[in-house]
Amino acid sequence: MPPNSMEPTMAPEPVTVTQSVKSADQTAVPHGTNYNLYIFQSTLNLLAHVLIGVVVGICLLFSLRGGLPLGATSTHIILCVLGYQLLMGQAILSLARENGWSAKLRLSDKRRAHWILQIMGSALALAGSFVKILDKKVHWNSYHGQFALVAIVFTVASLINGLTSLYAYEFRRMFNGNISKLTHVCFGIVCFTTASISLCYGFDKNFFRNWASNEFANALIAFTGAFTTIIIINPFITFCTKASNAIRK
Repeated sequence: MPPNSMEPTMAPEPVTVTQSVKSADQTAVPHGTNYNLYIFQSTLNLLAHVLIGVVVGICLLFSLRGGLPLGATSTHIILCVLGYQLLMGQAILSLARENGWSAKLRLSDKRRAHWILQIMGSALALAGSFVKILDKKVHWNSYHGQFALVAIVFTVASLINGLTSLYAYEFRRMFNGNISKLTHVCFGIVCFTTASISLCYGFDKNFFRNWASNEFANALIAFTGAFTTIIIINPFITFCTKASNAIRK
């Protein structure tokens, strides 16, 4: 062979990655789930998290505008917003299959996270409500207060009913577990919705509009309505499905 000639090198065999890519695509979404629908739901879920962060953050800034120590109204706002919109909102979202931080959890761990967040949120929300009740002499004379009262009642009812739902198997001889789960979902929807409506009426108050401007207050009302709707979609579908199955049986 001539000295300046080069020995032809063997071309490496192509690596087949079709199977691995296909496997990765299959594990990207839960088995049997429409991909486009899953992406849409995941996008809505992400949007809900962002809107919750904006609304809760603005409420905290408003409450802390005067510095420490906090007054009764500021304490009321902080506790209720953290309890209802943040913790209870996350408690509901934790059960959604497309929820980012809980998607990889086992079902038992999702339920554990749900009731822990629910208890913490309920405790903060009830504490914040009673702080304002003790501070006022006249109660339930506004839409903000009236919807808050409904939220308080259904918060307590949801807590009690949540225990019966959590131990539905153990209590199966005393009552129908399916009915207990149905009422728990219903109570949760009403509780979270009325709390958000009460918050919207809080944004509509003059002292908040004077601080935030009319346009920004209207935007926060829209944000609250948007994330509330997104959050209650899955529980509402679950309620309708369970109710339909219960009627058929």
